[in-house]
Order: sequence, then C-alpha cells, then structure tokens
Amino acid sequence: MAKVERFAFHVPSLEELAGVLQKGLKENFADAQVSVVDCPDLTQEPFSFPAKGICGKPRIADVGGVPYLIPVVQKEKVYDLNTVAKDIELPGAFILGAGAASSKILGVNAELIPIVQTKSEKKPAVNGSYIAQINPADKGCLLEKYSSKYTDCEFGLLANLYASEGQPGKVIEVKANGRTGELNFVSCLRQILEKHYGEKPVGMGGTFVIQKGKAKIHIMPPEFSACPLNTDEDVNNWLKFFEMKAPLICQTVIVSRDPGFDLRVEHTHCFSHHGEGGHYHQDTSPDSVQYLGYLLPAELLFRIDRPQETHLIGRD
Repeated sequence: MAKVERFAFHVPSLEELAGVLQKGLKENFADAQVSVVDCPDLTQEPFSFPAKGICGKPRIADVGGVPYLIPVVQKEKVYDLNTVAKDIELPGAFILGAGAASSKILGVNAELIPIVQTKSEKKPAVNGSYIAQINPADKGCLLEKYSSKYTDCEFGLLANLYASEGQPGKVIEVKANGRTGELNFVSCLRQILEKHYGEKPVGMGGTFVIQKGKAKIHIMPPEFSACPLNTDEDVNNWLKFFEMKAPLICQTVIVSRDPGFDLRVEHTHCFSHHGEGGHYHQDTSPDSVQYLGYLLPAELLFRIDRPQETHLIGRD
C-alpha cells in the first residue's frame, strides 16, 4: 500500500476567485474575462469526456513524482487510477490531469493525458485518456486514444490529477487572449493565486482549450535515459520538443503554494483531434493566442507515495 497524506486546501468562493484571477490576468494578457458559469457539457466536442462536468467533491492527487523518473528511472513505480480514486476517498471519481504512461503496459515511455471515469460498484471504468509518444517511423508525435489499444487504467512514475464526481455545476470560466507577459497561462494563474492567498494554499484544476495559435509541447522519448539526468539542461536535451497547433485541449492541475508535500505545483497535458498532444510549456504565438478554460478550486489534497529522496530537477 502506498502511503497517503491528506491536506485541506483554502477554498475561496467562486465569485472571489473570479475577481482575483481577472485582475491578475490583465497583467499578462491583453484581454481577460473571468466569470462564474454553468459548466458546459464536457461529453460534447471538443472535449468528448466520459463525464458531463468537473463538479462534486473536487480534490487533487499528486502521485509519485519526478524523482521516480530522474536522475534514473524506477520502472517498478506503477499505479492504477481506480486505486487512486479509492485512496482519495472518492471511488468512481472522474479524474483528469497529467502523468506518465506505464512503460510496463506500453513497452515504451510516453506522456499520458488521463481522462478517466473510474470504476464504481455499479459501473466499469470508462477510459477516455490519450497517450502521446514519439512515432518510431518519423520521430514526430504519435497521439492515440488509450482505449484503442489497452483496457487498463494504469500509469507509471508520476501524475498530477484533478478528481471530482464529474457532475455539472458552477465553475470558473477563464477567457484570455493576446499574451503580453512572459508567463504561460498556467503559471500566470498559479502565481496570481500565490500572490493573493500567500500562506493559504489554493488548489485548482480542470480543462482549458488553446483555441487559436501554437504552443511549445514536449514528449518524453520512448527509451528512458541510460545515463543519469542530473540537471535541467540534461532533462531538456533528453526531451523532444515540438511546436503544435491549436485547438489543443489541456488538462491542468495547479497548487498555489506547496504546503510541504514536495508537490509539482503545476502540470498540464494536452490532446487534440488532429494528432498532436503532450506536455504544455507555453504558447509560441502570443499575439494571436486565445485561451478558454473551465476550472474549479479543490477542497482536498492527497499526496500518494511521496518520494523519500527528492530534488527539484525537471519540474517545469
């Protein structure tokens, strides 16, 4: 059994959060509008999720961590989203986020874009996840629906997950166009929260679409590094970077400040319907970029299988 640690986030009202985010986003984007709305039906395009919404007992799980990947991989670190749902006291949870695929299942290393309605007593799991890997044929991006090849809900090494009952309800809608600052969309949101709430950690998760523009995305190579990756430069030389075009559907998990659990405070993976996806870094078309997001503050944090030996390399 993996060790599970639990923490209660500070949970501002949606109206308060919308005001705080709108004010902050204006410093990084030419146009920003944040409001409280009914969550759109996420079973519809462009999302096509297995659940209608992101509401109901929202919580964040940080599972494993980068120290299980670098400097040297620990391949035995394999997890299951159905087990995570129980660990976070929400069996049957709808889970989305960013993680690594299980190399035991795939036979190679790959990015996982988890989007899973976990199994409950009444229903089997519905796995709407994607995997992004390096295409052996042309060294480009190979994006596939997980369920087209696999029937499990496993992942490996690390994941940052936002979980809820998958219900409709009120959410925060974020529209941001024309990036004027240096920060990416997710870092901007996180730093706004950290600046405003300080010592009171706020967790937030959900989905956003890069509707127009292009973005810098990485995909881990299929082979784990034979030599230890000891610096961020080592990691970046190992990763494969791409410029990918909108629309990109991004799943994000944000924690304003780490309350002492060795968290990855922001992590975002994206997929598309045109064969591109991976780990989001930044838009590369600041003038034309358009973001549209649906987010919700989390009530609880669950830290699962925290690495005993840690470092801060490769957290970008």
